[in-house]
Amino acid sequence: MKTPLGLLPPPVRASVASLASVAPAAAPPGLAGRPVPRYAQIAMRMAQLIDTGAFKHGQRLPSVRDTAQQEGVAISTAVQAFRWLEERGLVQARPKAGYFVAPRRRALALPSVSRPPNRSLPVERDSRSGLIMAQQIDGREGVSFGGAFPKDQTFFHDDRIRVALSRATRLHRRALIEYDVSAGTLELRQAVARRALHLGCNLAADNVVITSSCTHAVSLCLQAVTRPGDVVALESPTYFGFLDLLESLGLRALEIPTHPRTGLSLPALQLALDTQPVKALLAVPTLSNPLGAVMPLADKRALVAMLAAKGIPLIEDVIFNDLLATDERRRAVKAFDNDGGVMVCGSFTKTLAPGVRLGWVDAGRWRDRVATLKRVHGGATNVVLEHALADLLTQGGYEARLRRLSESMRQRLNEARRLIASHFPRGTRVSNPPAGYTLWVELPPDVDGMALLHQCATQGISFGPGALFTATDRFKTCLRLSFAGSWGEPERQALGQLGRMAVQMALGTRAAMGGGGDWPLSVAA
Repeated sequence: MKTPLGLLPPPVRASVASLASVAPAAAPPGLAGRPVPRYAQIAMRMAQLIDTGAFKHGQRLPSVRDTAQQEGVAISTAVQAFRWLEERGLVQARPKAGYFVAPRRRALALPSVSRPPNRSLPVERDSRSGLIMAQQIDGREGVSFGGAFPKDQTFFHDDRIRVALSRATRLHRRALIEYDVSAGTLELRQAVARRALHLGCNLAADNVVITSSCTHAVSLCLQAVTRPGDVVALESPTYFGFLDLLESLGLRALEIPTHPRTGLSLPALQLALDTQPVKALLAVPTLSNPLGAVMPLADKRALVAMLAAKGIPLIEDVIFNDLLATDERRRAVKAFDNDGGVMVCGSFTKTLAPGVRLGWVDAGRWRDRVATLKRVHGGATNVVLEHALADLLTQGGYEARLRRLSESMRQRLNEARRLIASHFPRGTRVSNPPAGYTLWVELPPDVDGMALLHQCATQGISFGPGALFTATDRFKTCLRLSFAGSWGEPERQALGQLGRMAVQMALGTRAAMGGGGDWPLSVAA
């Protein structure tokens, strides 16, 4: 039985009333669909009040006894709730005084704006994708922050996907014994066109080509508008898979300075277009990989005009757009294209069904060329999978699931940033994307990302070292952390351990250079 508020002392009454007025917190990422322990429910409501400023920093919280009485739980349950908050650095225990809201941590700065050389470079490196995939294999018994493809099974409706596949196999079983070389089934191309309305794009189903993945779509677009030796402009840092593609096609990379919040620098791009023989721009303007930047709508409109003036195509990857909460923020650059100069590529592997590896492309003026390349390179796609994906896309509730997924990841990334603030070296910078699966971390100059990767491998921890995301020699102190897998205590502990190993590497580098022993252990030190 909860104690009536009127029987509590006035100061405690006010604090407990604030706590009681907060709606029950959503299940933390990774616990969706499972019962949330009572102590965790209490702790998450307190954390929400701390985050919103209802409980001020330094303010004394309701006592364990008062909290237990008001919540109608045992004192041991209330103690667990406060320990949950203490472990996450949100509260501090003071002997014989109780629990107080912890001082605000030092704000994490955004990563620096990249400044790559204004010249094109050949892409020469062992497969970046291969290194990341090897981590997934080697890290099965450890914790991987490497690949950005979602692996947390709580994100997706397995039963719904299985039913759609079973139905498509039953209704279209003849497709399994027929050879298809089309641009894709009409049902899926129509479903893609309808879904593109949420990106602000009015696509015609006849112009959509279905591909085996988004990467396949990008590859076809590159082949349609370039020849070996041509220069392709990209964001810096950029997705390592794009660099592997450029290398396989014999293309040169010209990296453009990119802001971690607003994306590609248009003045820098204009300079590159005026001085370099750029044949195409390959970019992720919305939730760029790995920075998570979102280009403002005015810049997206200006980008279309800038490229149209030079007759240069944009290959736009929109694979992450749906992770944003509103159509206005999801709006693609393609939405501002009136002459077919933007080739837009996407898939639903990040939001709907990771195992249904189908992509799509509206290649604008190059539609027929892309369709021909798909056919002559044997890129036929599975008709049954196409029907199943069309079924999933036209079912109700997709938008609601997207909102839940976006909110789960927002909470997860915020918690990861708090852990980084507590455990990583002072001077660490971290991206702050509005959605998505990854964070881009810039460590102090004393820490080498590739060397840190090798050290972490001995502890079963892996991630994406920054050197993979460029064709230059930059980003050696950076790393991309993906939180698309499971998220629980093992992952939290591994993230803290990664930070402590970075601190030790910084200490070792400083000592080797003759520095003093007063190196701060962490951002929060």
